[in-house]
Amino acid sequence: MTENVLEVRDLVKHFPLTQGVVIKRKIGAVQAVDGVSFDLKRGETLGLVGESGCGKSTIAKLLMGLEKPTSGHAYYNGEDIFTFSVTQQRALRRQIQLVMQDPYSSLNPRMTVADIVGEPFEIHPEVAPKGDRAAKVKDLLDVVGLNPEHINRYPHQFSGGQRQRIGIARALALRPEIIVCDEPVSALDVSIQAQVMNLLERLQEEFGLSYIFIAHDLSVVRHLSDRVAVMYLGRIVEIGSDLEIYEHPTHPYTQALLSAVPVPDPTRRGQRQVIRLQGDVPSPVNPPSGCRFRTRCWKAKEICAEQVPELIVRVADHPSACHFAEERDIVHAQGDADG
Repeated sequence: MTENVLEVRDLVKHFPLTQGVVIKRKIGAVQAVDGVSFDLKRGETLGLVGESGCGKSTIAKLLMGLEKPTSGHAYYNGEDIFTFSVTQQRALRRQIQLVMQDPYSSLNPRMTVADIVGEPFEIHPEVAPKGDRAAKVKDLLDVVGLNPEHINRYPHQFSGGQRQRIGIARALALRPEIIVCDEPVSALDVSIQAQVMNLLERLQEEFGLSYIFIAHDLSVVRHLSDRVAVMYLGRIVEIGSDLEIYEHPTHPYTQALLSAVPVPDPTRRGQRQVIRLQGDVPSPVNPPSGCRFRTRCWKAKEICAEQVPELIVRVADHPSACHFAEERDIVHAQGDADG
């Protein structure tokens, strides 16, 4: 058995743009994901961070089989899941589950908690015989910190944090190896976010889960993740351990993101310069040549427009896709970027 439970290689997803009603003509494509590669180790949490529209949720949909890739591979225990038959895909559902972003829209308002959490058992009856399902649902509710006696309530009778716990219980029902968490706490209050994150940590330890944790809140990602991959316009620009990314960032985009994170220590707030990026994020329909970040980067030179920077180890111990990667102390950084 390999150390990696999931290996993604050169993953590409382009959504075609068409024109016309009767005769449709392709006029371009939205390059949502463009050559993404990463590994997920057993029992590990990999954080995916980046601005809205960078391709994080598209990766989640591809791994769940909700979208088909344009090209690339994803190996679960050494087998390419994109080549699976319908029967194999059904079996894969037991091993890879999804916790969605919005607990208000991800639960069917016409179904009780018993029906919602027990629905996986209807699809995979081999996991739990009919006579055992009510007891299993109650056990799952207890595991995620909900009262098992509320099994016959409807989603509208719960708070947002409780609804997200119901979604987590549903994802746990089939005892998966991997859970893809697509911004699971972004719609919750800060105090509830902490409770849900602590719950996810406890469940990971208890059930030996591997997480892909998608978020745009860098402080949340650091709390949960063992490794972090930073995405920009469909590509990973830097990847490393949480310490490497947060204490020794080398890509300008990562440095800009980290400079915007609030500093909890009041005595250090005046020591950090915020890096304000100029311009808007380019369109994924027509991304810049070479380095996609170059149109907003203060280090950009001719080579950045001519050559795509490889995601390789350059000046630190982790890969960075920048021709001019260099370590920078975000808290104490002074004056070479437009502030």
